[in-house]
Amino acid sequence: MCGVNGIFAYGSGATPDKTELLRTRDCMRARGPDGFGEWWSPEGRLALAHRRLAIIDLSEAGAQPMSTPDGRYTVSFNGEIYNYRALRAELEGQGVCFRSHSDTEVLLHLFHRDGADMVRRLRGMFAFALWDEEKRELFLARDPYGIKPLYYADDGRRFRFASQVNALLAGGGVSKEIDPAGLTGFFLWGSVPEPVTLYRAIQSLPAGHTMTVTESGVAGHQCYWHLDQVIAQGCAAADDIAAGTETAYATAALTDSVRAHMVADVPVGAFLSAGLDSSTVVGLAQTMTDHPLQTITLAFEEFKDRPVDEVPVAVDIAKHLGVAHHCVAVSMADVEKELGAFLAAMDQPTIDGINTWFVSRAAAQTGLKVVLSGLGGDELLGGYSTFRTVPDSVRRWSVSGRLPWLGQLWRVGYQHLVTPWSKASSKEAGRVLLGGSFAGAYQMERGMFMPWELGQILRPEVIAAGLDRLQVAPAVAENLNDFGQVAYLEATRYMRNQLLRDTDWVGMAHSLEIRVPLVDAVLCEKLIGLAATGRLGENKAVLPKALSRALPASALTRPKTGFTVPIWKWLRKSPELDAWKRVKYLRRSNVHDYNRWAYALSARLPGVAEMLKQ
Repeated sequence: MCGVNGIFAYGSGATPDKTELLRTRDCMRARGPDGFGEWWSPEGRLALAHRRLAIIDLSEAGAQPMSTPDGRYTVSFNGEIYNYRALRAELEGQGVCFRSHSDTEVLLHLFHRDGADMVRRLRGMFAFALWDEEKRELFLARDPYGIKPLYYADDGRRFRFASQVNALLAGGGVSKEIDPAGLTGFFLWGSVPEPVTLYRAIQSLPAGHTMTVTESGVAGHQCYWHLDQVIAQGCAAADDIAAGTETAYATAALTDSVRAHMVADVPVGAFLSAGLDSSTVVGLAQTMTDHPLQTITLAFEEFKDRPVDEVPVAVDIAKHLGVAHHCVAVSMADVEKELGAFLAAMDQPTIDGINTWFVSRAAAQTGLKVVLSGLGGDELLGGYSTFRTVPDSVRRWSVSGRLPWLGQLWRVGYQHLVTPWSKASSKEAGRVLLGGSFAGAYQMERGMFMPWELGQILRPEVIAAGLDRLQVAPAVAENLNDFGQVAYLEATRYMRNQLLRDTDWVGMAHSLEIRVPLVDAVLCEKLIGLAATGRLGENKAVLPKALSRALPASALTRPKTGFTVPIWKWLRKSPELDAWKRVKYLRRSNVHDYNRWAYALSARLPGVAEMLKQ
């Protein structure tokens, strides 16, 4: 895991600025404390830079940017290629000689052989930029799920890219003008929906995409992995798996993914909650190492002896699996002490991430550089309540699609006659209007502020400009069944724009690589069809069955609670987060604390305060 950046001065007379290049690179120091480098093309129009967190091939032979011996190809790479050994053996069989034991070098030779199609052979999380000196083209790629980020800014003369938005801004060559679409999207969803960012000049390369930049500029994006197609193909192929073999088949697939994610030249630890996802990942990983796995669980003082307290069950699981467990307490004082660092490291506004901040800090303090996370199990196996509530809503309110005036009438009436006097969420005003489609029902479940609420917190001109460029209700492939449509929405909205993005910047702020074995394209292609057709059971029952030793009863019977934090207390006690108290609408009892949290966070961002209603 690393930080990458570069500048391609493709415009006539343009050149990269070295000071900007290095400022951008070194803004990402935490992403790569083990080394750094830069590379300039012979004629000086392209510069690549890199910060290294050494995980595979710890020697200087693995340093980046890395070039082929003949100098034709040079790459700056962030991530891990879990099948690099198999790819290397394949290339060696064709006569390729390697100078290192890194996965980075495999990328160079694979690109020489396969060109842009090489991304289809990669199993891993990655974002990289690769220069072809002969063709004078810069090729950029991002992994299928978007686990690793890649941002770029193109002003018509210079193309800049980096692993973080803040790094591009730190270089000094990119405008800091706030994008109304990014800010509006944040309030709608609790995270900024890609490809927009909070800044007008910066875009995100979408997950599962590649792009090429030539001396004429950006040549466009290409999507090489379509999740909706994978789901549809998986459902069609599910009949090929014999009845009665589903558990064995899923166990083999899960074991294979965890084993792939254990590849490293440094120790690998894990986050352990009380849930089935992380328990299964930890249980499988422990069988693949000859020493007790280091695991981390957070203990919030406010949750002690409450149903949401994960500690007792996590301790039971840890003892049962024989791991070396660390339970780390987090208090209000810790939050107040860390809040400044958390907000400074936040790459784009998000209502999530602070839980991952503390568990990542704890992992780093134990000396770990790599941890496994159970993130992704709910999206793959239907663990969220949305897999039930969204289809139910569509069936109940499908008439609204044929009678849109009815939905509008309900919304206006509810909003003005019921919401001001009721403790019910103002979201209910849109139940008839939005609930009849998968996209709309999903927005009702996962959205933060509804579109008609935005006027309470944002200036009218900001809302108009933002909504003009946003798709409020995300598109979804209608050829998928109920499970498939929700799985698609969860993976491409909540998981991609919030969970995965927060996992990256938070982990990297602590020089920690967080791997997600349940967010794996190969695993998805194997299991999504069985999950979508109901053949893996309910409530992720297939996960504990993958373990050779049954989990303790406390883990199997505990109700799902999610990875939560006591945000209500922090909002009311922290003077750093009191901006929401000045907005009458946010003081109403039927406004969720996460909506207040979003306003409080955004009010602290440079350039945002003047766009807010105070």
